[in-house]
Amino acid sequence: MRIAFKEWMIVADALGRGEQIIILRKGGINEGRGGFKLEHSRFLLFPTLFHQQRESVVSSAQLRYDEMTRGFPPKDCVRIEFFCDLAGWQRLDSLAAAERLRGQHIWRDEVIAQRFDWGGERNILALAARVFRLPEVVELPMREDYRGCKSWIAVDQDVSLDDAVPVLSDSGFAEKLTEFRNALRLTQSSRTTRRNAGVMEL
Repeated sequence: MRIAFKEWMIVADALGRGEQIIILRKGGINEGRGGFKLEHSRFLLFPTLFHQQRESVVSSAQLRYDEMTRGFPPKDCVRIEFFCDLAGWQRLDSLAAAERLRGQHIWRDEVIAQRFDWGGERNILALAARVFRLPEVVELPMREDYRGCKSWIAVDQDVSLDDAVPVLSDSGFAEKLTEFRNALRLTQSSRTTRRNAGVMEL
């Protein structure tokens, strides 16, 4: 596996500990007017230290971030510990819909609102992912083409997914996925919405 998805280190940590299964994405500056595109259903988690992560997450995650600072990798190194299988997604076309996911992720409300309003369209994509821990941490040198505000990259080393284990049990993941789906069902106000923006199984 070489396809990797860039996400804040604190969010990758929450995903990797099974605290959340949700990824919220609008798109990076380098992804053009169309914003983020759901190009892959399986991907490595590529943790980043870009942006003001600590101030953008809830207080419990801020404490976790402070704990993590002691073990941050050098700036010229990337540590890959997890990969994801996408279980479903939905485009959220109202901020109220995004707010119904409160408590299922670590982002602060203000950050969700900023992402929702960013760019030419007011929406945000909500992904549900099954996360697996690799049997060994893979350390890669940071390359210049990995940098920048973009979601998808291809790492220069093939990472084996053999013997990876899910971070949540089947029942634990099913419970969180049901919670995710139930919150999103509240956003579906018409038959057209259910067809075009409903959770899609990949």
